[in-house]
Amino acid sequence: MLGIELEDARAIAVRVDDDGTVAARAVVDAAGDLAAAADRALTQVVSGGGDSRVLGLTAAIPDAPALVPVVGALAPRFDGPFRQHGAMPSGTAAAVAEAWVGAARGVSDVVYFGCGDHTVGGMVRGGMAVGGARGRATSVAWLALNPVEREDYRKTGCLEAEVAAAGIVRRLIWRIKAGDRSRVLDAVDGDYAAITVTHVLEAARQRDGVSISVMRDTAKYLGMAAANLVVVADPEMLVLGGIMASAADLLLDPLRTEIARRLPKPMFDALRLETAVLGDAAAAIGAARHVSVALR
Repeated sequence: MLGIELEDARAIAVRVDDDGTVAARAVVDAAGDLAAAADRALTQVVSGGGDSRVLGLTAAIPDAPALVPVVGALAPRFDGPFRQHGAMPSGTAAAVAEAWVGAARGVSDVVYFGCGDHTVGGMVRGGMAVGGARGRATSVAWLALNPVEREDYRKTGCLEAEVAAAGIVRRLIWRIKAGDRSRVLDAVDGDYAAITVTHVLEAARQRDGVSISVMRDTAKYLGMAAANLVVVADPEMLVLGGIMASAADLLLDPLRTEIARRLPKPMFDALRLETAVLGDAAAAIGAARHVSVALR
């Protein structure tokens, strides 16, 4: 089985065995041509052996029309149901993967919540992916968590504007420009445009006060969103991915505190909370699994 995730600037492809083992993986930067990157990534994993021709496609790209040329280029080469707008959401695919061979292996009711360049969510109910009427279920980027209606909320959604990578960086820059001192600015030689979320995370680990404060605010938003997902879906397990897993040392404890504060105690006590284990290959693995199950 083949699976591929399309991100804003790269393609991640995997070849997966029937037991969920990743036999080959490739990550290719787009360099302005996502269709070519997808083709190269898939060529690399196919050339590693096997004769996989069933392709599951998933995308973290919010702009569905951007996927049209990619799907058009891949369709003649590979079989596999390309869903409307070209792909299943990456959060849904990641939920499928984590429930299959990841942190939620063997759990039938799972909610996945991830935060990175984008905020994504996915749900598995009774062992099956839940997509909603139009495939947009768990579009967590649009969760409304701030009563202030900023213009960027209308473009990307309230949650994404606050806690995706660009939002975290923007909040740090606001603090610095307001007069707070952060070692992040020294790390980039005063170039605001060079600041990344990695700079903020590393500075927080090095006890930079402004970065710690920004990450505490980030944990508060993420905890509120996670609690909302739990209340709506009532999952057996909530799997936290993206920076909530890779930066668990900074985020997991305050996240648990915020989720517990927002939920009724019996609901929180019954919830199993885990960090994702499949990393950036999760969505591609889940896409391959989803298509394989659909074709049985």
